[in-house]
Parts: sequence; C-alpha cells; structure tokens
Amino acid sequence: MTYEGARGVSGAYLKILEGTALVAGAVTVGEFLGYLMRFFSGYLADRLRSSRVLWGLTVVGYLTNLVAVPALALAGRWEVALALFLVERLGKGLRAPARDVILSEVVEGIGRGKGFGLHEVMDQVGAFSGPLLVMFVLSTSGEDYKLAFSVLAVPATISIAFLLAAYTMYPRVRSVSPKKTVVGGGLGRKFNLFSVSLALMTAGYLAWSLVSYHMKECGLVSDPEISLMYALAMGVDALIAFPVGYFYDKAGLKSLIITPILASIIPVLLLNNTKITAYLAAAIWGAVMSVYETNMRAAIPDLVDAERRALAYGTYGLIYGAAWMIGGVLAGAIYTLNPSYLIPYVLVTEASSLIVMSYLLKTA
Repeated sequence: MTYEGARGVSGAYLKILEGTALVAGAVTVGEFLGYLMRFFSGYLADRLRSSRVLWGLTVVGYLTNLVAVPALALAGRWEVALALFLVERLGKGLRAPARDVILSEVVEGIGRGKGFGLHEVMDQVGAFSGPLLVMFVLSTSGEDYKLAFSVLAVPATISIAFLLAAYTMYPRVRSVSPKKTVVGGGLGRKFNLFSVSLALMTAGYLAWSLVSYHMKECGLVSDPEISLMYALAMGVDALIAFPVGYFYDKAGLKSLIITPILASIIPVLLLNNTKITAYLAAAIWGAVMSVYETNMRAAIPDLVDAERRALAYGTYGLIYGAAWMIGGVLAGAIYTLNPSYLIPYVLVTEASSLIVMSYLLKTA
C-alpha cells in the first residue's frame, strides 16, 4: 500500500516540483539499482551466515523502503523527491533476498507454492488499495500531495509492526545456522540452467510500458481504458496467484513451463489490433507476472542447497532485472523498425527458454 500508492503518482509529483520528463524517466533507474542491491544483499547474507544478519537486512530494507515514502511530504525540490524514489527502490532490493529466504522456511508446512502465492495475493491487494487511498486523499483535499504521502505513513507503520512481530515468532533461520558450513563455488548446474531459461523468458516478456504504448499508438482504447487494463492485469495477478502456487506444490518445476508459453501469446494478441484481443493480452500479461512472483520464487529452494538460498535469491533478482532491462530496450528497438517483428522475436526467445527449461526438467 505504501510504496505502490506513491509510485502511482510519482511522475505527477515530480512535475509539480518542476521536474522535467527526463527526471520522471530517471525514476526507472531505481528499478535496476534495486535489482543490483538484491544481489549485494543476497551475497552479504550468504557470506555472513547469521539469522540476525538475515533479519537485519529485512528490517533495514523495509524501514528504508517504507520511511522514504512519507518523507516525500517534506521534499520541496524535485532533486530531493527523485533521491527518495531511488532510495525506496534500494530499500526494496536490500530486503527482498533475505525476506524470501525467511518466507521459504516459514511456509514449508503449507507448501512453498501456496505460501508464495498468498504472499503475492497480499502484495497485489496492497498494489491495488494503495493507489486508491492516495486517489481518495487527493480528491478530498484539493490535491494535497503532502497530506497524501503523510497518510501513507499509517500502513508503513503497521507493516513494520507486523514485521517485528514476525521476528519475535521466528528469530532463528535454519538455513543460515552457524553449525552449517558452505562449500565454495557456484550455485549448481540446475540453478544455472534455470537462470539461462529465466533470462531468455524475461527478455521476451514484453514490458507493460511497450504494451500500453502500442495501445495508445494504434488508438485501440482510450487513455482511461489503458489504466483499466493495467488494473485488470493486476487483478488477474492477484486472483490466480494462490491457485498457481497450489499448482507448483502439486507439479513442482514442471509448472514453470506455462510461463514462456503464455508470454509468447501476448504479442500475437496485442498486434491483432482489436479491443477484445487487447484486453486478453492484458489479462495474460497479468497471469505471467503472477507466475513470476509465485512459482519462480518458490522454485529456488528446489534448485539450490538450503545454505545457498540467500545468494540464489539475490542472483535471481539480478538476472531478472538485467534481462528485463535489456529485453525492454531490444523490444522497443524492434517495435520502432516494425511492430510485427515483435512476434518472431518473442517466439524465438520464449521457445529458447522452453527448450532450456525442458532440459532442466529432464536432468533434475
């Protein structure tokens, strides 16, 4: 609720503070910095091997991530606001690997797929309700952004309170027990194959910015409908997250095959240039994101030793972020040449991902 509420109006707030379009675009730099921070955080947790370090990274990450948002109310210049948006992403990157290691342990009793599925459902509930809260405050206060960001301190405080309560209930993380030693080297052949498949899959998964750009360019739907389609995608993400996680608990790594198949359908539907196929493309886009946030994360503990989970989650975040950035640039360049070229590009990348994934399943 806290950071998604702020991100929804980030561009508008920077405009009010007299920032340029370039400044608004620079907010995306935080995404990649956040993924770099995930790798650093995962590596640090893997080296230091302490429950206190793991929880410390999680708590500090949440504090940084969530405190930066209400602080936007005090930003009188766009430079300060931009810095806070970047700090918020760094905080999210710092906490993510450590949080996922802890989460992978505490949900073992109900199944990792269902556990990560529930986590994604709650994440999307916040992603939906946070912007609604900001919209309500802005519409009833004469567009007082300082008040809107100040109000977001309430869910942030509640979140930190629940996090600290979780720490008191589960202070010792087994996978980083000092009694366990870690053998040097990489993360193993299975994880390497998974990483190659992930990189290809992500490079072919069209970014929403390009999807919405095409809708605007071709006049498929109105601007409000584009926003509605994104809400639809997020709704689908939340709706299927738990069933998708349940599917992982039943089928294991085999459930991942659905991801490149669904991603390859998106450009075919989108470039059909009809309203109904555009809505279908948005729904499938949300479904793919749901699998990423649920089953992909649930798969990590099945691919590496328990002692290497922190590093594996950090590496996963780095590969995902880099492939997302490179794929977005490539897809944008291809679209500029000819939008129809996106179909073979996506089919080749997703088919390659599927081949590597199939080989992983065979060897695993």
